[in-house]
Amino acid sequence: MVKNENKREILEIMENIKKKIAINNLINSIFLIVGLLSTFIGLFVLFILFVDLFTDGYPRLSYKFFTSFPSRNPSEAGILSAWVGTFFLMIVTGIFSIPLGISAGIYLEEYAPKNWLTNIIEINIANLAGVPSIVYGLLALGVFVYFFKFGESILTGGLTLSLLILPMIIMATREAIRAIPDSIREASYAMGATKWQTVKWHILPYSIGGILTGIIIGLSRAIGETAPIITVGALTFIAFLPTSPLSGEFPFISFNWLFDPFTAMPIQIFNWVSRPQAEFHVNAAAAGIVLLIMTLIMNGLAIYIRHRFRKKIKW
Repeated sequence: MVKNENKREILEIMENIKKKIAINNLINSIFLIVGLLSTFIGLFVLFILFVDLFTDGYPRLSYKFFTSFPSRNPSEAGILSAWVGTFFLMIVTGIFSIPLGISAGIYLEEYAPKNWLTNIIEINIANLAGVPSIVYGLLALGVFVYFFKFGESILTGGLTLSLLILPMIIMATREAIRAIPDSIREASYAMGATKWQTVKWHILPYSIGGILTGIIIGLSRAIGETAPIITVGALTFIAFLPTSPLSGEFPFISFNWLFDPFTAMPIQIFNWVSRPQAEFHVNAAAAGIVLLIMTLIMNGLAIYIRHRFRKKIKW
């Protein structure tokens, strides 16, 4: 009798376990289906938007469109000053934000003492990543335009966008470094390496993939921002180019372009979309295609660099 009761209890327990496993499998299947549907719906909507954008703007794309200045005549208007301005803005943004962001992330994760001050800094960096971009524009207007007297220039616009994406790069750098196993650090220290040698030869190479991902996300956001650069004085209509960075005299490099007025692709698109003529809307769609291609090229280059770094690393 006792054996039979034990068998019944074991069978009941096994049945309950089977039911729980079946329920869990059903929940997992439902979650998988919902996740796939959500992904496909998002991709489908994005694909439709891209197709609509290309359908509207592709006929306008031509060599003249890339080499012409904006005009009141939509058939003669181009994006020369806009894409050149965007190119220079991204150079300034990258030069200031990437070294500062990576250096700050390394310091906070590897060197900074764990105390109340660093905790406050970390919280503020996380909060700054979610601050609306217009706030950075107002901050830059007061600091770079009025205080440092940089004026409504490419330097001001690049520094503004650098402030915007700096928290993202810092957070991405810290997360990438934090993902490196402590055993790598301990092995490096055991071989007699210093803190900086460990960071330089082990931590940075192993974490470069995550760091570049943060840089890609930050620059992708910066290239499409309108509000902060309008706030610091970017022009909506400009029919000239910045000064060439190359000079005919020694040292053959000029930095005068940093203080020239500028416009950018998002501002040019905004300007055309706000006009009532349908022809300008076609121009805006074509400029949107160019901005999208510029973003993809920039991201593709960063992904290629990340892939090259990962191939050189042997765990």
